[in-house]
Amino acid sequence: MKTGLFFLLLLLLFNTALGQKMATKNTPLARPKLVVGLVVDQMRWDYLYRYYSRYQEGGFKRLLNEGFSCENTNIDFIPTVTAIGHTTIYTGSVPAIHGIAGNDFIIQETGKHVYCTEDSSVQTVGSSSEAGQMSPANLLATTVTDELRLATNFQSKTIGISLKDRGAILPVGHTANAAYWFDDAVNGWISSSYYMKALPEWVKAFNNQKLPEKYLKQNWNTLYPISTYTQSTVDNSPYEGKFSNSADPVFPVKTSEFATKPGAIRGTPYGNTLTLDLAKAAIENEALGKSEATDFLAVSLSSPDYIGHQFGPNAIEVEDTYLRLDQDLSAFLTYLDTKIGKGNYTFFLSADHGVAHNAGFLNSHHIPAGGFSSGDIQKGLNSKLESKYNQKNLVTSMMNYQVHLNIPLIRKNNLNENTIVDECINYLEVQEDIAYAVNMRVASSASIPAVLKEKIVNGYNKNRSGAIQIILKPGFFGGGKTGTSHGTWNPFDTHIPLIFTGWGIKQGKTNRPVNMSDIASTLAALLHIQEPNGNIGKPVGEALK
Repeated sequence: MKTGLFFLLLLLLFNTALGQKMATKNTPLARPKLVVGLVVDQMRWDYLYRYYSRYQEGGFKRLLNEGFSCENTNIDFIPTVTAIGHTTIYTGSVPAIHGIAGNDFIIQETGKHVYCTEDSSVQTVGSSSEAGQMSPANLLATTVTDELRLATNFQSKTIGISLKDRGAILPVGHTANAAYWFDDAVNGWISSSYYMKALPEWVKAFNNQKLPEKYLKQNWNTLYPISTYTQSTVDNSPYEGKFSNSADPVFPVKTSEFATKPGAIRGTPYGNTLTLDLAKAAIENEALGKSEATDFLAVSLSSPDYIGHQFGPNAIEVEDTYLRLDQDLSAFLTYLDTKIGKGNYTFFLSADHGVAHNAGFLNSHHIPAGGFSSGDIQKGLNSKLESKYNQKNLVTSMMNYQVHLNIPLIRKNNLNENTIVDECINYLEVQEDIAYAVNMRVASSASIPAVLKEKIVNGYNKNRSGAIQIILKPGFFGGGKTGTSHGTWNPFDTHIPLIFTGWGIKQGKTNRPVNMSDIASTLAALLHIQEPNGNIGKPVGEALK
């Protein structure tokens, strides 16, 4: 009897232990319900603090006070443009590896000009225009969003949203459930047959609201009394571009006069509002954050880039844009708190690049600066080369601050490419606004500061980049008399914000150097998934709980 009781007790203990073991085995891995990445196109790092006293508690201040801010985050490549920035954030890689060598690039062997997301094998969905003939086909690496899909056996949903096609497509990589971007032809959101055969009914319903027209009919005046915009120059500045219906670049802007003009919303703060409206609709209608697998929403706000190019970073228009964005950001975070639950989602904010001060504005304050005329340089190079080789247009482009040679023509005529590169460098190095002209193939041995070598090497894709990288003197860039631009190695273009907040994130900040390429590996570490297959970044471990 005692023996029977003993074995019965032993059996019960065994079953209990087995049950506990099975229960442990079935315990799901702790992950956030949703990850939201917000990339603000052309946001300089200093905008976090330049307007800090004017931000409300729920927007940028909330991110800084509740999240983990990497204060010294820099872009680790050149050129600094939208397509590369978005790609690097989500691949943890650089153009040398992920292949997105610019918004546009040239296939060196053939001389073919390529737009970063163009794909003639797919069709537009939601419009009869060609704006939807886009896909991630030119992207050579995986993204962290791809890796999340792979890690969950494609149970996770990933969606990209941006006014710009490249801002929507490249972040969500090859395996996304959807990407949506804005088509001026229909003044609404579209996609590509790469993702779907037809727009979802909820996107059609969203477009039918005609929100761009409704927002623009409100006109654009300053959010607060214009006299309070003390962080900006006078309203009527000679360094700012004006709207087509305005005599001067001043407030108020009568956006109601071009409310029905295709694409007009891009160059106003209402473009941010519209994009975040669609982001909320995607969360609602795609039930993001509602399944057992973590979902990922990648959002890019393009309007700050359009506005920045037109007005420059010292304009009241830019300050007002960020004050309005602060309100939109606060509303969006509050929406996430309500819909997903505060503490249930991870959110990060960064930028694809910064922007330069207008050269004329800097000169007016006795700071050395100037514009770079790539057209004049290309003309001079071709004239020099033609006089020696009797061949026209041996330099085909100066895009991305690079010299692109006519490789097919050089090879057809059995010319020495290395000699031509050397002759180009000799010409470039005596130009007043150029600091260095570097042979891309031997950049690592160039007599230039180490940080510039690294950026050049990382940005050089041997199949898609030019033969020579031009490094301008500080304060010089390829901009005009009004507005501004970006694309260079300087801190105004490369120092970007990076803040993580929410699930799995500590509160705090670091001033140690962090690279843009570290963002994807930090997200991969947070989610316990494999890093993207071209990743070179390292996790910001101090940000993670």
